[in-house]
Amino acid sequence: MLLLAAVLLAACQTQETHAYIQTFPEEPQRVITGAQRLVDDDFSELAGWNVGLVTNQTAVVDTADGGPAHLIDRIHTAPNVSLGAIFGPEHGYRGMLERGHRVEGGHDEATGVVVHSLHGNRQKPTQAQLRSLDALVFDMQDVGARFYTYISTMGLAMQAAAEANIAFVVLDRPNPIGGLSVEGFLMEPRHASFIGKYAIPQTHGMTIGELARMIRGEGLLAGLENLDLRVVEMENYNRTMLWMDTELEWVPPSPNIPDAATALAYAGSALFEDSGVNEGRGTRTPFQVVGAPWADANQLEEDLNSRGLPGVLFEAVSYTPESIRGMASNPTYEGQRINGVLVKVNDPNIFRPVATGVHMLHAFYLAAPVSGRRNFFNVDWLAKLSGTDRLRRMIVDGASPEEIIAAWSGDVAAFKAQREPYLLYEEYQILD
Repeated sequence: MLLLAAVLLAACQTQETHAYIQTFPEEPQRVITGAQRLVDDDFSELAGWNVGLVTNQTAVVDTADGGPAHLIDRIHTAPNVSLGAIFGPEHGYRGMLERGHRVEGGHDEATGVVVHSLHGNRQKPTQAQLRSLDALVFDMQDVGARFYTYISTMGLAMQAAAEANIAFVVLDRPNPIGGLSVEGFLMEPRHASFIGKYAIPQTHGMTIGELARMIRGEGLLAGLENLDLRVVEMENYNRTMLWMDTELEWVPPSPNIPDAATALAYAGSALFEDSGVNEGRGTRTPFQVVGAPWADANQLEEDLNSRGLPGVLFEAVSYTPESIRGMASNPTYEGQRINGVLVKVNDPNIFRPVATGVHMLHAFYLAAPVSGRRNFFNVDWLAKLSGTDRLRRMIVDGASPEEIIAAWSGDVAAFKAQREPYLLYEEYQILD
């Protein structure tokens, strides 16, 4: 028996409607990523080309016997395509380097292919590095937040491909926090940086393939008008899916996103980075716990739970951030016993990470000693993360979280209309 999939009605502020009906098998099917489709199709999209691969450890595909393999190795052994270069982003191209650690170039030990770093002094491929290539291929798992640097790397690589007059191929992967989560202020140009290049909200609800189409189509970066952009789409994917629905194995895209639950919290809790509050670095649950020495954990638990935020509960915790090799060398309040809350997402389908992050930021700011509020925020860094200085100013001026959330509603509505032509996947709801 087939189950009917109908349009998902707008049940919350982050959703939109599509006039589309489709049937699905009773049993859910595993999502087939763009990379897997490329492999299964014997690399026909790249046949005869010498390609550069912009990638990291998340570019996992299945082998013929069902085991995992890295796309680097599959392309290297393919008879109809040549792997001319590998480009490594922040955190490296096969392993995971901690935030801030330099990514080095050289040669890949397994294949001997030259490796170019895209993190550090040079964040964009040079024309010399692209001279012998027919295309750049991008395959990395994103986390759905504007300030995750892989989408900045993608845009700069798109620019380089356009300048070299070569194709740019995106192998699409799921947005782990779903295609319905659109929250936050648009990035203002004066706060643009490598951690936020595009005039999009804090969570954009797009896959990397959709986002690449929008970056080109809306001119979010200059010089892409004539770029030969190709997206290898996924199969069995729809916009309502969270990572748990894809039946894919999670490969941590960076050291402090060890699982999909962390990715969901990260989109909001990352607002605490470089503030007077520890954002969970130095623990095995980064971005799911936040705390400070001066915090009253029980008071914060009571305050935040009283706000009735959808899909989440807060639990009072005490913890001691420690240096963890490969994850956090010098976490905030290292070695100090601090108090705070654990973010417990009990319904990820209605959880709103950015709104929750704003409520948490507001609660901790009000709980901080008055004498410490002057240095509570890293003003420049928070503006880069949130895309604006409005968030900080509104909190300092006494605005409620509800007023802050309402202030970005116009940004979100405009963005959702703007992104519509670039979406590749529909929204469905399985009916009983």
